[in-house]
Amino acid sequence: MVSERAFRDLMASVCAPGTVVTAMVDGTPHGATVSSFASLSLRPPLVSIALDRRSTLLGRILRTHRFGVNVLGAGNEDIALTFAASQTDKFCDMEWRTDHCVPQLTCAVSWVVCELHDVVSGGDHLLLLGRVTHAASTGAASLVYGNRRFGAHPELDISQPAIDDLIAAFAVDQ
Repeated sequence: MVSERAFRDLMASVCAPGTVVTAMVDGTPHGATVSSFASLSLRPPLVSIALDRRSTLLGRILRTHRFGVNVLGAGNEDIALTFAASQTDKFCDMEWRTDHCVPQLTCAVSWVVCELHDVVSGGDHLLLLGRVTHAASTGAASLVYGNRRFGAHPELDISQPAIDDLIAAFAVDQ
């Protein structure tokens, strides 16, 4: 069996998006930095996030059945660190607004609003599957986390063919 340390070190080498997941309860915004955000399905549009079973945000999402995912932009390491801390009012010095009934950070380069679709047990975490009800993206470089450091996803060269185009061309040639 792999040790917890070896598993942590392995997963540290895998880049993850820098995201802040948010929820609104009784008019009060709540949020936490989450690195386990991923797309899951196109039909229907589903995403997944994983939250520790002890997370206070988890309880709030389970109560409201709604959450937002703020994909942070390059240079927003301070915001990721703020929302990773256990302080109570993480929004006090943040620029944010309510969008589709959940808190949206104005610095987010991409924004997803979800209705809770399903909850799956995963060891010490719960995997939340969210049905996307609203999505927006600026196309700006996003914040990534890898090897226990924050960095930027470089701007992609849009003169290169998109991966979808390359896959489609390959499939036709077969």
